[in-house]
Amino acid sequence: MRKQFRWLWENMDPPCRRRHVAGLCICAFTCLLLLVNPALSRRLIDDVIMAQNPDPLLGILGVMLAVKLGREGLRYLMVMIMEVDSQNLVFNLRRRLFGKMQYNDMRFFDSHRTGDLMTRMSADLDWCRHFLSYIDYRIIDAVCTFVFATVYLTIVNWKLTLLLIAITPVLLFITKFFSRHVRPRFVFMREKLSEMNTAAQENIAGNRVVKAFAREEYEKERFEEKNTAFMNSHLRINKLWLTFFPMIELLVNAIQLVTVFVGGLFIIRGELTPGELAVFTGLSWAVSNPMRELGNLINDLQRFSTSAAKVMELYYSRPEITDAPDAEEHERIRGQIEFDHVSFRIDSKPILEDVSFRVEPGQTVAVMGPTGSGKTTLIHLLARFYDATDGEVRVDGCDVRRWKLSQLRGGIGTATQDVFLFSDTVEGNIAFGSQDLTLDEVKDFARRADAAEFAEKLPEGYDTIIGERGVGLSGGQRQRIALARAMAVRPGILVMDDTTSAVDSETEQYIQDQLRHLPYDCTKFIIAQRISSMRDADLILVLQDGRITEQGTHRELLEKKGYYWQTWCLQYGMPMDEKAVM
Repeated sequence: MRKQFRWLWENMDPPCRRRHVAGLCICAFTCLLLLVNPALSRRLIDDVIMAQNPDPLLGILGVMLAVKLGREGLRYLMVMIMEVDSQNLVFNLRRRLFGKMQYNDMRFFDSHRTGDLMTRMSADLDWCRHFLSYIDYRIIDAVCTFVFATVYLTIVNWKLTLLLIAITPVLLFITKFFSRHVRPRFVFMREKLSEMNTAAQENIAGNRVVKAFAREEYEKERFEEKNTAFMNSHLRINKLWLTFFPMIELLVNAIQLVTVFVGGLFIIRGELTPGELAVFTGLSWAVSNPMRELGNLINDLQRFSTSAAKVMELYYSRPEITDAPDAEEHERIRGQIEFDHVSFRIDSKPILEDVSFRVEPGQTVAVMGPTGSGKTTLIHLLARFYDATDGEVRVDGCDVRRWKLSQLRGGIGTATQDVFLFSDTVEGNIAFGSQDLTLDEVKDFARRADAAEFAEKLPEGYDTIIGERGVGLSGGQRQRIALARAMAVRPGILVMDDTTSAVDSETEQYIQDQLRHLPYDCTKFIIAQRISSMRDADLILVLQDGRITEQGTHRELLEKKGYYWQTWCLQYGMPMDEKAVM
C-alpha cells in the first residue's frame, strides 16, 4: 500500500501538495479544538454549578460557542481544500493516462479488454480521488482525536484512562485479521466489476449483431451471470465486514460502560470530581469512535489499494514499439517499399514466413489470398504496429524501426474494411488526419471517393453529425468516407484493405479511375479479393499460409495457372480448363 501512497504524492503538483499538507494540519488542529469544550464543561460543572457561582457562566458559554463555530468553519475550509486537490489530481491523472494510451502499441490493446480499461479510467481513478478527499483526512482525524483525547484524559485521571484504552490491543488484533482476509476479496470483486463492464461494453458496441441474430435473451443471461458474480463478490465482503463490525461495537460500548461505572466509583471514593467525570463522558466517544472508524477505514483503504494498483499498472505501462535513439528525420515518404525476408510470429505462432518483395515509388502493389493468410499483417508491419520477428521492412530504403513513428504513420494513409468513424461531422471525419483542409478540399476528396453525392444529400450536408461508428450510413458509404479520409492526408503510401468490398462494380470502377489521377504521387498498397480491384497493379502478390506463393502482373499470374488464375476463373465464370488470358 505504501507504493500507492507514494505514487499519488509524486503525481500531485507542488501547490496541491502544500495545500493538502495545510488541509491535514487544519484537520489535526480541529481535533485539538475538540478538547476545549469538554475542558470548559469541567469548569462549568465544578466552578459554576457545584460552586453555585454564576459569574463565569456567560464567558464560558461564549467561548464554547466561538470554539464550535471556529471549528466548523475550519472543517469546511479543510474539506474544500481536499476536494479541490483530489479533483485536480484525478484530472491530471486521467489526462496522463489517456495520453499514455494514445501511444501504447497494438500488443497492449490486444491484451487489455476495453471494459477493463474503462473501469480503470473511471471507477478505479475515483477511488484514488476518494482517498485524497476523504480517507486520508479521516485517518488523520481518527489518530489525532484518539491521541489528543487520550493525553488529556491521562492528565485528568490516568487510572481511568488506562482502563478505557486497555482494550486497544484486542481491537488491533481483530483489525489486522480483518485486513488480511479482506484484501484478496477486494481484488476478486474488482475483477468481477471489470468483467461486468466488459460484457456491457461489448453488448452496446455490438448491438446490431445482437439484434441481427435475435440474441437479446442470451445477452441478458450473459450479463446477468456477470452481474450476479459481481453482486456475490460484494456480498462476501459485506458478510466479512458484518462479522467484524459487531466485535468492534461490543468493545466500543465497553468503553462507555467503563466510563460510567468506574467513573461513578471514583467520585464516591473522592478520586474524581463531577466535572472531571463529565470530561470523560464527553470524550469517551473520542476514544471509542476512532476504533469504530477503524474498520471502515481499513475497508476503504483496501479498496483504494486494489484500485490504485490497477491504475498504476496502466500508468507505468510502456509501449514496446517506440522511436529508436538514432531515428532518422524524413521530410516525406517517397513510397518505396521493400520487405526483405520478413517473418512475423505471435507467441511462437508463425503469421508470415520469409516474405520478400519490392515496390518502387508511384507503383501499385496488390495482395490477395485466403482468409488468415497474413494480408493485413503486412500493413501492420509496414506502419510498424508490430515489429518483424526476422528480416527488415524498409520504406524509402530505411528500416521502419529507424523511422520516427509520427513521420512514418503520418505518411501512410489507411482505409480498412472494418471502418471506424467518429461521432463527428462528415467534414470532421474526412479531415481527421489533416486538420488544415479547407471545405473545398474536403469536398474534392469526397468526390474522388464517390462520397460527395450522398454527403450533400444528408440533412446538413458535410456538417451532418454521423452516429457513433457511422451509424445511419450504409457499409459502402462508411467505406467511401474512410477512403476519402485516407486520401486527404496526401500520403506517400496509400493503403486500401478491402476498401471497396461493400460498393458496387460501377462505384468501384469510378474509385479506381480516381485513384489513378490523384493530385499527388503515392504508392498504392491494395488488399482485395476482387480481380477487378487489382488487375492493373504493377505487382500482385498471392499470400497463402503466410508465404508468398505467387507474384507478378495480372497476365503473368494467369499464365502460371495457380491460385490467382483459379480465383479469376471463379469470379468471371470461366471453366478451369479455359486458356483465355485477360
